[in-house]
Amino acid sequence: MRYYIADPHFFHEGLNTKMDRRGFADAEEMNACMLRKWNEKVRRNDEVIILGDLSWGKAEETNELLEKLHGRLCLIQGNHDRFLRNKAYNAERFEWILPYKEMHDNGRKVVLCHYPIMCYNGQYRLTKKGDPKVYMLYGHVHDTIDQRLIEQFQEITRSTIHEDPDGEKRPVPSNMINCFCMYSDYTPLTLDEWIECDRRRRGAAP
Repeated sequence: MRYYIADPHFFHEGLNTKMDRRGFADAEEMNACMLRKWNEKVRRNDEVIILGDLSWGKAEETNELLEKLHGRLCLIQGNHDRFLRNKAYNAERFEWILPYKEMHDNGRKVVLCHYPIMCYNGQYRLTKKGDPKVYMLYGHVHDTIDQRLIEQFQEITRSTIHEDPDGEKRPVPSNMINCFCMYSDYTPLTLDEWIECDRRRRGAAP
């Protein structure tokens, strides 16, 4: 099974009172909650793609965390993954670390980046039924004004009609999903689960 999650920010004490206002008593309580929810969902051989900002902790702290997290870990590098600058972190826990990646997930393409990409590769690709062939999964913006702006952009994009190469007029697709950990109650989700989570959060029709 393959799961995705963005911006856990393990060890980042400030997110309990600022920006996210997560509400935990301290970073230790936050870490314990996120670790428990992660390991309740993820099995040892599952793949987890972290879309940036895994840990705000030092290399030694992050190494301890990496040993406790279930799954085969893959990292899309985030701007706050400062532990990567310290050669003491346990690189063996990661299958790969990249700033950007495109891959396939159950017949669909996923474009992976810590930062949202408005005009992503494959954006216009649809099945004959009109279902998306490509999704852009991102993090970075948490649940901030930047995410609201992205949602406004998506609404404008989806309400814009264009003519495809076959001469048929269609709305412009915009299948971007913010995999922010708080949207999933700190639990890694599959692509299908993120699609449903995003739909429900936006109050969109099935």
